[in-house]
Amino acid sequence: MTTVALIVAAGRGERAGGGLPKQYRPLAGIPVLRRAIDVFLGHPRVDAVRVMIAEEHASLYETATAGLDVGPPVIGGTERQASVLNGLESLSDAAPDRVLIHDAARPLVPAAVINRVLDALDGAPAALPVLAVADTLRRGADGVAAGTVSRDGLWRAQTPQGMAFSAILDAHRRASAEGIAVTDDAALMEWAGHAVALVTGAEDAMKITTAEDFAMAERLIAGATETRVGTGFDVHRLGEKEPGGIDGVALGGIVIPHDRALLGHSDADVGLHALTDALLGALGDGDIGAHFPPSDPQWKGAASDRFLADACRRVRDAGGAIRHLDLTIICERPKVGPYREPMRARIAEICGVSVERVSVKATTTERLGFPGRGEGIAAQAAATIALPFRDQP
Repeated sequence: MTTVALIVAAGRGERAGGGLPKQYRPLAGIPVLRRAIDVFLGHPRVDAVRVMIAEEHASLYETATAGLDVGPPVIGGTERQASVLNGLESLSDAAPDRVLIHDAARPLVPAAVINRVLDALDGAPAALPVLAVADTLRRGADGVAAGTVSRDGLWRAQTPQGMAFSAILDAHRRASAEGIAVTDDAALMEWAGHAVALVTGAEDAMKITTAEDFAMAERLIAGATETRVGTGFDVHRLGEKEPGGIDGVALGGIVIPHDRALLGHSDADVGLHALTDALLGALGDGDIGAHFPPSDPQWKGAASDRFLADACRRVRDAGGAIRHLDLTIICERPKVGPYREPMRARIAEICGVSVERVSVKATTTERLGFPGRGEGIAAQAAATIALPFRDQP
């Protein structure tokens, strides 16, 4: 059976603050939407993911999903219900057996909840993850308590909500034609006469709405991650420029004017090479030479941002996030100071992190050793990443 996850991300999400719609704000260094997508892309029982967005958020979507195996987004409507219908209609030709409809604002839903929803769909046309209402419910009027509401039979609804594709598409089409508005897709299935199975949700599948919710989600992530630190070091000789080569040295992701050139199989950017090794070291995933061997002709003259971007991808694929990158360049010339901020900005761009998470420093060796004699440039780097915590076997 084929299963497609539809992620609703067309809202404006302004109550959470931060200057961005909440689905595009970073949560522990990764956009909320990207976290939500990653959950389903990494689930073995989900075949594809499709996202509904607001049309004006196209560039934010491209940035948040860079490198992910998701297709072009579906433009949503003015209300959630219309956005879901647009997403379902976009699947009408493929006609999957089941859909999981999920709110992007719930980026931490556990895989176990997805499994329970899918298991329930084996015997029901729809499934809804819920949590029991634990707090006492009170009515109020004009700031005064006005009675207690029984909690019996009351549940807190979550997502993803699972449905047989043909049934939910038909329900949405009918509701649109008749002007029926509901709060979620499970309610629409009930309106259409379908039974909705209840399965156990999870507190981690909380919906992020306010700044306080962001803080709570950050704490949840922090409690489920471990911090890793890796280091990297690289050296390249300075020599005569090759005909047709770059007019300067590639350093920290930019080109700095210089009367000599860094020599190496790639563009010899010692800064990006050191950062790449630092990230790979934090992952325990070999080194730059293992992944991009100088014996391979395809890397001759290659821009080193490809190496760093690949290391960042490996961090993301492991479910991790880059917390901080610290680069020190060691040379007498060229002077790094005037180029420090452009380097920080370029490294942040390559790695998909905010510039505040990138440090670039420079030092000399007081004219001692090969850097002091102007024979080459060295760089050392440290990378701090967060990875999902896994107990040792």
